[in-house]
Amino acid sequence: MRVVVRTVSELCITVGALICLFVVYVLFWTGVRADGAMNHQIDVLHDQWSKQTAQPKSTAGSTAASSAAPKSSAPYAQGKPFAIMYIPRLGFTWNKPVLENTAVNTLKKGLGHYANTARLGQVGNFAVAGHRRTYGDPFVDFPKLRPGDAVVLTDGTTWFTYRIDKGPYKTVPTDIEVIDPVPRKSGYTRPGRYLTLTTCDPEWGHSHRLIVWAHLDSTQPVDEGKPAALRR
Repeated sequence: MRVVVRTVSELCITVGALICLFVVYVLFWTGVRADGAMNHQIDVLHDQWSKQTAQPKSTAGSTAASSAAPKSSAPYAQGKPFAIMYIPRLGFTWNKPVLENTAVNTLKKGLGHYANTARLGQVGNFAVAGHRRTYGDPFVDFPKLRPGDAVVLTDGTTWFTYRIDKGPYKTVPTDIEVIDPVPRKSGYTRPGRYLTLTTCDPEWGHSHRLIVWAHLDSTQPVDEGKPAALRR
């Protein structure tokens, strides 16, 4: 009997230790690796942008959302970064790279652009997904987002300022209409330049999704400085 009790006790201790190690991995180590990966993606973008041929300075100033946004000719490269997102509501130090596609490995390195949705700043719905928890917890504070909040992105040449109109809206993963060109439940009734952000809900689960919808409010060349939403 003593041997059985001792064996069971040792087994319980071993299992407990493995569970603790797994929790540390999920809560800490994936975050450390993801933060490093995201910082690397941002460094890659800054390096690319610094090597680009300098563009003539614009004298037009900020443009209203109704005017044409700058057009990009080359398609986004799969799994590669192409923009940086800033959301002041989540903190003025919050900034994340946006990569092309929403594959598992892509979302370990930043936010993922739904590949079949509109390009940044263009007519349609520019839709982006991000983890709520693990891999850097990029959208852990997603429920704090409110209508009127700014979501700012840059592709190295232009600042794009979107303003949230609706959300966070809770739905199920199969509700793919949320990233339609004109999402039916967003309140929009005609084509425009929209942004959709998606993440998992509850915080440590994935049975539902949280959504916010925004419209393009303004654009501004990067050589004119930061947009108003990022100035403190």
